[in-house]
Amino acid sequence: MKNLLIIGGVAAGATAAARARRLDNDVEITLLEAGADVSFANCGLPYYLGRDIEYRSSLILASEETFDDQYKVKVHTHTEATKIDREAKQVVARNSKTGKEEVYSYDALILAQGGKPVVPPLPGVDKKHVFQLWTLADMDSIDHYIEEHEPKKAVVVGGGFIGLEMVEALTKRGIKVTLVEMAEQVMPNLEGEFAGFITKELQDFGVQLKLGKSLKAIEDTKVLLNDGSTVDTDFVLLSVGVRPTLQIAKDAGLAIGPAGGLEVDSEMRTSDESIYAAGDMAEVRHTVLGKTVRMPLAGPANRQGRLAAENALGAHRSYKGVSGTSVVKVFEAVAGSVGLNLKAAKDAGLDADAVVVHKASHTSYFPGSEKVSLMLIFDKKTKQLLGAQAAGRVGIDKRLDVIATAMAGSLTIDDLAELDLAYAPPFNSPNGPVNMAAFTAQNHLSNFSPSILAKDLETFVLEKQPIAIDLRDPITFGKASLRGSNNLSQAMLRDNLDKIPQGHAILLISDDGQKGHVVLRMLKGAGFEEVYNLSGGYISMERHARAIGYEHLDVALLPIEKKSVKKEKAIAEEEDAEEAVASDGPVILDVRTPMEFAMGAYPGAINVGLDDLQSWAVNFEDKDRKIIVYCASGARSSYGMRILRQLGFTDVENGGGLHQMMARQR
Repeated sequence: MKNLLIIGGVAAGATAAARARRLDNDVEITLLEAGADVSFANCGLPYYLGRDIEYRSSLILASEETFDDQYKVKVHTHTEATKIDREAKQVVARNSKTGKEEVYSYDALILAQGGKPVVPPLPGVDKKHVFQLWTLADMDSIDHYIEEHEPKKAVVVGGGFIGLEMVEALTKRGIKVTLVEMAEQVMPNLEGEFAGFITKELQDFGVQLKLGKSLKAIEDTKVLLNDGSTVDTDFVLLSVGVRPTLQIAKDAGLAIGPAGGLEVDSEMRTSDESIYAAGDMAEVRHTVLGKTVRMPLAGPANRQGRLAAENALGAHRSYKGVSGTSVVKVFEAVAGSVGLNLKAAKDAGLDADAVVVHKASHTSYFPGSEKVSLMLIFDKKTKQLLGAQAAGRVGIDKRLDVIATAMAGSLTIDDLAELDLAYAPPFNSPNGPVNMAAFTAQNHLSNFSPSILAKDLETFVLEKQPIAIDLRDPITFGKASLRGSNNLSQAMLRDNLDKIPQGHAILLISDDGQKGHVVLRMLKGAGFEEVYNLSGGYISMERHARAIGYEHLDVALLPIEKKSVKKEKAIAEEEDAEEAVASDGPVILDVRTPMEFAMGAYPGAINVGLDDLQSWAVNFEDKDRKIIVYCASGARSSYGMRILRQLGFTDVENGGGLHQMMARQR
C-alpha cells in the first residue's frame, strides 16, 4: 500500500484520513473535498443560526493546514471528483475555482461523498429567499440573509431533524415560523403519541403547523400548498430529505444496493475490492431488520469511516450495522428512538407489541424531576427488544443509550428489568424509566396487567364497547377527558364493585397508566376478568389525538401554553401578607406541591406544603377550629393531620385525596 485516496471529507472521509495516518506513518494519504471546508460540525449549523453556539469558528473541526500539520494528509478543497478509472486505479478531479483537471492515483480508494439535500422540482425553488442547510456556506448565506433583510415570517418545509432544529433557530431569531410537513405528523419515524409531545411543544411556542400538506410553489411573498391554501412568508427553508451522491460510483459501474445506496460488504468494501465506501452514500445492515438500509446519521458515518480506513490498509474488521439511534431537541422538548417503531416491526413480519410508561427522570422529591415517556417495542414470543422511543425534557438520551446498548447485547425485556442502573435521587429512581418499562412489558405479556396502546384504542373501543373508567381527579378530568368515560376514584370503585355490570370489558384510564395498573389488579382480584389498562394513560391518548387524531373517539386536548424563547428577568418580591382564611367554616389545607395545587384545587383551599405546615400552624391561633387536610391520594394528608394534632389542634380531619374532596360538593 502506497497511495490511499479519499473522496469526501466532513464525517466519514475526515475520520478515515485521521485513522489511516494513526495506523500507518508511511502511506501517502490524499483527500479530495468538493466544498470549501474539509471537516466541520454540520450537525451544529442550526444551533449557530439560533445563537446557541456563539462563535462560527467553533464549528470548524479541522482545516487543510490541520491535516497537513498533524497527519501529513494532502487535502484538496474545491476539488470535485468526476470520474473513477477502476482499471487504471485513477480518479479524475476538477478544481471548481481554477477549472483545472488533475488525475490522482490510488492503491485503495475510500468514497465518502455523503449526500445532498433534495430540492423538489417546483416553481420558485431558485428564488433568493429560498435556502437549504447542509454546509457552512449554506449557513452563512442564511445568516447573512436574516441579518440583511430581517424577515418577519418563515416557512420551513419538512418536519425531520434539520427542519425542526431550524424551526427553533428561526424562532429564536424573532421570526414567526410555519412548518409544512407532507406526513400527518412531525418526525414521521416516531409513534404518534411521541410526535404529539413535539407537536404540542411547537404549538406552545407559537409555531403554525401545516401537517399532511405539501409545497406546490414558492412566490415572492408566499408559498402555495397542495390543498389550495397559501402561507405568507419572507423566507423559505427546504428540508425534505437527503439524496446520496452516487453519480461517479454509478458511472464506474459499482453496485447499487436495494435501498438506493452504494452496496458494501461487512468490511465496507464495494463491488470493487480496491474501493471502500462509508457514510451517507453507503447502505449498511440494519441490526434488527437484518437487511440493508440507508441511515444518514453522523455517528454511524464516523464509525464507518474509521473502519473503512483500517480495512483499506489491510485489516479485516466487520461493521456490525446500525440500529438507528437518534435524538432531537425542539425548544425545551427532547424525543428520540432506537431500532424499529411498532409499525415497521409488524411490517417486517415480526410478532411485535409495545408498552408505554411515563416515569420521573429521577426521584420526584428531588428538584428538577420531569416525566420520561418511554415506549418499549419487543417480540411477544422471544421477548427480544426490537426498538424504543422516548420523549421528555430531562434524561431522554440516557434512556435511549441504555436501550441501544441492551439491543446490541441482544438483551430481552426480562434482562432489561434486572439491569443494575446507577441510582441516586438527583439522577434516577430505584426503579427508573427503563426498569419500569420492562416491568410493564412483563405484566402485559403474562396477562397479569394487559394494556392497550393509545394508537390501538379506537379499534379496541369499537370492538369491545368497554366501560371506560377515568381514575384521575375530577378537576383534571373536567379539563380534558374521553367523551363517554366515567370519572371514579379507586376508593369509589372499591366501595361500589357490586354496581359494575358483569360481562363487560373495562378500560381503565389514569394519568400515566400507573394507577390504572393498581386498579386493574384490584378488579381482577374481585373477579372481573376482562379488564384492560390504557398504556401510558391519558398522557398517551391525548398526545396521539393531537398528532394523529381519532376518527370515532372524542378526546379533549389540553390547552396550548403560551411560551416564549425570550428570557425575561423575573423580579422577586417578598410578600408578608398571609393567605386569607375564611372567618367561618372549616379551614381547608392542600398539602400538595405548588405545582400540583396550580393544576387545580378544592374551592377555597389554602396551599401549605408539609414542610411549611408547622410554621403555618404556629401562627394560627384558633387551635379548636376545624381543619380538613387533603393531598393527591390521602397519604401526605394523613401525615399532615398527625402533625397538626401534635401541635395542639383538636378538630383535624383527613380529607383524603382530591377526588374524595371534590365528591363533598356533590
